[in-house]
Amino acid sequence: MVLDPATPAGYAPAMPAAWWRFAGLLVGAACLMGLTVLAFVALLDPYGLRAAPGRAPGPIMDLNQRFMYPQVVRGGAYDSAVFGTSTARLLDPQALDRAFGGRFANLAMNAATPWEQAQLARLFLTRAPARAVVFGLDAPWCEADADVKRLTFRAFPPWLYGERPGLAALFHQWNLQSVQVAGRVLLHRLGRMPARIRGDGYEVFTPPESHYDAARAAAHIHGDGLAAEPAPEADPATPALPWLDELLGLVPADGLKLVAFMPVNVEAQPRPGSAGAVREAACKAQVAEIARRHGATLVDFRIPSPVTRDDTNYWDALHYRLPIAARVVAGLRRAADEGRDDPDGFYRVLAAKPAAER
Repeated sequence: MVLDPATPAGYAPAMPAAWWRFAGLLVGAACLMGLTVLAFVALLDPYGLRAAPGRAPGPIMDLNQRFMYPQVVRGGAYDSAVFGTSTARLLDPQALDRAFGGRFANLAMNAATPWEQAQLARLFLTRAPARAVVFGLDAPWCEADADVKRLTFRAFPPWLYGERPGLAALFHQWNLQSVQVAGRVLLHRLGRMPARIRGDGYEVFTPPESHYDAARAAAHIHGDGLAAEPAPEADPATPALPWLDELLGLVPADGLKLVAFMPVNVEAQPRPGSAGAVREAACKAQVAEIARRHGATLVDFRIPSPVTRDDTNYWDALHYRLPIAARVVAGLRRAADEGRDDPDGFYRVLAAKPAAER
């Protein structure tokens, strides 16, 4: 383009009309594509924003349970639930149904912090009266910085944990991850992809029992370095325990309340007499007080026992094998019925209902 010498300095000629039309078409096409993507996600509803009693949630198709489990809660099909981390994920809801009655969902999440567990439990307990709850506790519940370490590297979507996700929740799904999960939902509906896990949240995430290798498991157990001891503390604060206190208070008076420290291998437990052991003992005493206040049964599997000392019961220092999961369910049932320690030493009962109320 040649400028007229008489053209004032700094003057820019108007953009030709053809360029305006091209820019308008480009922006319009981008907007149409974006709205089409949003409509696709809204139609497939990968995170179950529309789930409600009478409207079943969709299949669980994402790896991150933090995005998947709120729809299980909103669907209203379950009146009982398990909360915790991967150390509670092998508790089969169907086995719990047989042991305690009710309709259980397993809502334990991999490496979930106490705060994350509390968000999901609060959503469950404020939706409808619960018949039974099981809280599977691990060491983070006793840590002094649990109120600071609320999240992990895994994304956590607070917009899914409101009482009723609104229009803003729809726009939170306007991203590539949601499109990918919606695509899996579509493939599932077309019969081309199975659901990742059962609709009640249960998954056997450990390898098949036929693949168990005791030597390899022992290498994991003794090589993970999970028993590192904290320095002594003047004030062993436990800021997560008020959340547990609040959650147990949301369970109806006639509901079954079970709290259990899960049976990790002794290698992952603090050494007797150490600062970590002192902190853990103080924490367990506080949890016992909370449990008694709410009429809950507190079962401590996190002790040196014939089960936790035997490496062949574990895949690694934290994760027990399937037969141990069945023993945990049976132990919970027996502890709730009898209110006393296991004669075989598998667990201790730190709090129980009076015999007349069992």
